[in-house]
Amino acid sequence: MGKVCFAFEVHQPFRLGNNFQNCDFDKWFSNSNREIIQRVAEKCYIPATRIILEKLDDGFKCAFSLSGLVVEQLEMWCEEALELFEECSKHTNCEFLAQTYFHSISSLFTDCKSEFEKQVKMHVAMLKEKFGVKPEVFENTELIFNSAIAAKARNLGFKAIYAEGCAKLLKGRSPNYVYSCNGIKVLVRNYQLSDDIAFRFSCRDWDQYPLTADKYADWLSKTPGDCVNVFIDYETFGEHHWKESGILEFLRWLPHECELRGVSFALPSELAELKVRGEIEGEETTSWADTEKDASAWLGNDMQKSAFTAIQKAEPYSRRDGTNKRMWRLMQTSDHFYYMATKHGCSGEVHSYFSQSEPFSAFKSYMTALSCYEKCCVPRMKNREAAKILRTLKPEEAFHFYEGLRYLTSAHSLVEFAQKLKNVSDECIEEHHRRRDFERWISDTVGDKELSAALGSIKSDDFLREKLTGLVEERVSKLWSLLK
Repeated sequence: MGKVCFAFEVHQPFRLGNNFQNCDFDKWFSNSNREIIQRVAEKCYIPATRIILEKLDDGFKCAFSLSGLVVEQLEMWCEEALELFEECSKHTNCEFLAQTYFHSISSLFTDCKSEFEKQVKMHVAMLKEKFGVKPEVFENTELIFNSAIAAKARNLGFKAIYAEGCAKLLKGRSPNYVYSCNGIKVLVRNYQLSDDIAFRFSCRDWDQYPLTADKYADWLSKTPGDCVNVFIDYETFGEHHWKESGILEFLRWLPHECELRGVSFALPSELAELKVRGEIEGEETTSWADTEKDASAWLGNDMQKSAFTAIQKAEPYSRRDGTNKRMWRLMQTSDHFYYMATKHGCSGEVHSYFSQSEPFSAFKSYMTALSCYEKCCVPRMKNREAAKILRTLKPEEAFHFYEGLRYLTSAHSLVEFAQKLKNVSDECIEEHHRRRDFERWISDTVGDKELSAALGSIKSDDFLREKLTGLVEERVSKLWSLLK
């Protein structure tokens, strides 16, 4: 039996609304955000944190990972909950973790590579200013992890980083030890014991229902290894599982039941002092999301990939002032991409629970907001013509690739159009080129008469794809250089 470390993710996004007609970005977000944060605070943050504050005095230890966005919302709409977290931050038995300020997917960016580190530094600065703490352990958004992210966390000065204890990462090893990856210690989440609380607590079909504090403490006491990392969404206590389920009483009695069985608690920074038991490669990107435990919760379908391309491409539009930069970062929040998922089965049910709308509606709202955002930024940019041509388009303005009557995919910008030309079928390209669809879209919708004329001069032959792609990529590269 090793030391047990409880860590809680505390995050609420700024959800988008559906009115993006003006350039007052603060009005682009849903009025439901205030209602949701106040409901969650009343049902979870306030009662659960009061219980934890009592237990910290009795020897219980835990860590919180609060996103910058949840702190902002609590400052605006629920100071009582924020004050309780401030009390926790002053207690020696509580620790705060670092993450990205905007709870973003910037760690996955192929462009804008420094953005991730900037957001982590923003979060660290916020923790120092608001709570007077300096985090020593890093938890990336939704435990997204790979060797490159581990190296960045090491370079940022953290002692350790969290990762999901899935098979593709551990490769047959136990999650209940400290490992190393790229020179930084890795604390591995025991997802079985974590999900017993987070997902199965109220499941009456579960063969272990009901889960009581004494039963769970008994499991912890019999778990082999150096440490056990239980990491769950804080909203588990009162929001995902309502008070009537007994979840808050479970939290209240768990430290006592653990004490009776000789289970001791530890902070993440204390676990980081344990002996390393092996090296983790981290070649594949992993996370705690869905049954796949990878990045597919945010990048698993064509809509999500289009949005991911678009948000990275939008970086030059964010440079003119702080207002632009903040809006760009708010749209990197992982939840926006999560809402676009089209998974089925158990994973699909979880996505449906957290989503405010259907996947395509979420995608349409997001891409419309991003298109309007870039349109608002264009007048203040150095080269307005290039910025206008390279902008993200609304879904109804996108180029839709067809092969006969069969829809294939869509391009929501000239940049994405160049990418899609490489992958659609020869028949698709020949058909659209013969009908002059490419020329009309680029001339009438994108607004690039020069490129449209160049494409129109190309003759259909065996090298049509290469010629079209070459021209578009050359044009994109030239325009892109004008924005940098």
